[in-house]
Amino acid sequence: MRVLLVGPASERARLRAQLDRSIEIAGEFASLAEARAVELDVDALLVAPVRNRSPAPEDDVEPLTSREIQVLTLLAEGLPNKAIANRLGISDQTVKFHVASVSGKLGAANRTDAVRRAVRRGLIAL
Repeated sequence: MRVLLVGPASERARLRAQLDRSIEIAGEFASLAEARAVELDVDALLVAPVRNRSPAPEDDVEPLTSREIQVLTLLAEGLPNKAIANRLGISDQTVKFHVASVSGKLGAANRTDAVRRAVRRGLIAL
């Protein structure tokens, strides 16, 4: 099997040391774009995992409260604020506050974006 190694030099070296001797390394590249630009006949691209990475912006999101998760779950069902308020026994102004808080914590531009980001992070399921 012929492969291309992709990633930072130190991580490619770590990956190279772990590979089976039956795997032929046809080339090494710092980025995926460089590897794809080269027209070599290979069976696979092996992308070295990046260790000691800085946390992604979404990794340091302030945790949502249980009430915010409840509101977000009902948002995902497409309910308007008044319907969410009736289901949870709170005022629609309180729902509006929770929606704003959730959007701020997730960095969402609107209700739909908040639901999308929450699903991606595994906070709610559709």
